[in-house]
Amino acid sequence: MKKYPRDLLGYGSNPPKVEWPNNSNIAIQFVLNYEEGGENCILHGDDHSEAFLSEIIGATEWQGQRHLNMESIYNYGSRVGFWRLHKLFTQENIPITVFGVASALQRSPEQVGAMKEAQWEIACHGLKWIEYKDFSIEKERHYLFEAIKIHEVVTGSSPKGWYLGRCTENTVSLVSETQLFDYISDSYEDDLPYWISNEKHNQLIIPYTLDTNDMRFATTQGFNSWLQFFDHLKATFDTLYAEGESGSAKIMNIGLHCRLIGRPGRIKAIQEFIKYTKTFERVWYARRIDIAEYWKAHHPRIAPKIIPFTMNKKDFLWQFGNVFEHSPWVAQKTYEFELNPSMNSAKSLHAFMCHQFRSATIEDRLAVINSHPDLGQGIAQLDSLTKESQSEQFSAGLKYLTPEEYDIFFQLNSEYLKQFSHPFIMAVKHKTKNEILSQFKIRLQNSREEEFKAACSEIEKIALLRIEEIFKHEY
Repeated sequence: MKKYPRDLLGYGSNPPKVEWPNNSNIAIQFVLNYEEGGENCILHGDDHSEAFLSEIIGATEWQGQRHLNMESIYNYGSRVGFWRLHKLFTQENIPITVFGVASALQRSPEQVGAMKEAQWEIACHGLKWIEYKDFSIEKERHYLFEAIKIHEVVTGSSPKGWYLGRCTENTVSLVSETQLFDYISDSYEDDLPYWISNEKHNQLIIPYTLDTNDMRFATTQGFNSWLQFFDHLKATFDTLYAEGESGSAKIMNIGLHCRLIGRPGRIKAIQEFIKYTKTFERVWYARRIDIAEYWKAHHPRIAPKIIPFTMNKKDFLWQFGNVFEHSPWVAQKTYEFELNPSMNSAKSLHAFMCHQFRSATIEDRLAVINSHPDLGQGIAQLDSLTKESQSEQFSAGLKYLTPEEYDIFFQLNSEYLKQFSHPFIMAVKHKTKNEILSQFKIRLQNSREEEFKAACSEIEKIALLRIEEIFKHEY
């Protein structure tokens, strides 16, 4: 058995119905990343200079040396860019969230004071603005708690949100295990918040973004002018606002950096975007903590009774072993091939099981077909029916047939068996006796190959109905 932890399904085709405050079609969430003074620099105890997200695209690290050009670009963010953005958002009365690097905030008390006076949320952006990918779990945990401690001293309160950005595969689990954060944003995989669970508690994830983000001014194939950024923001807003109009409200995340969007030739993108969005009535400008509190109140985590991805083999086979009639090998092969979080959806689990069924030999699939009972035999074969088959046949009115109906089914079953050498298979749930008899007569005209395919298709339909029934009662 292999476990594949990535959830490639998420909400799928059924996202939750979201009604933002004031019946808004969209939640716009501006993030200001405050990293200046927390970047790689030998003055900060690092062994090289910064090489990421600056005006010097393609910059390289200077080992053991200060890179004053790089430092001065970061300095611009704290000295000028921050104040230009502070003036814009306070004048427009738009609340924002700051992703504050703890060591950067520590070096910028006046900026922190301005953030607090504006009632901006200050979330934690890690201890330093560095690459964490090669950190051990122990070292990352140490940096995590150091960041929290400094954040509390500098801002006067504990951070409620976390975003590391240059994170490791352990970041989300380490932060979640502390149970100190209302939300974590080290994810880019959705337009809505979602819950994850560990052994201790449920953790809210509010995904962030890298596309509606001014970082693309500092990357190859990025934005070349404020107009390109504005056009992208506008197109994103228009799409999400229209989706909200049709009942599928989302979050629009916008990532900003003091040293990038704070430049005079770029800030116009945000000025014009704010002006544009304010022409719409149903827009909620929110901090991330506001979204977290809303989500907890309106979309709390409801734990399912069973989660296929986390089940052991015994429980998985007990629950899903008879989805394919008397053929637990399908569930066993599904379990042994790969478990993943997408299996927590009935349709998705069904698809994975069908993959194993279809990959089997003709002989194995024929054995599954032959495991099914004849239709319409009612009381005569009650003891041989699985509880699933009993329920399905009873729902179609096949439990008690009149003597005349019984004779018709008996005759058709016999004729079909003689012609194809296996029972007639049909997903009869929610079907009438007349519909079943009609299909009997139609499919008797098939070739052996056509009917084998038809029988396999019906078996898959039956399997889906059974899985949906399990999910309906267990979730």
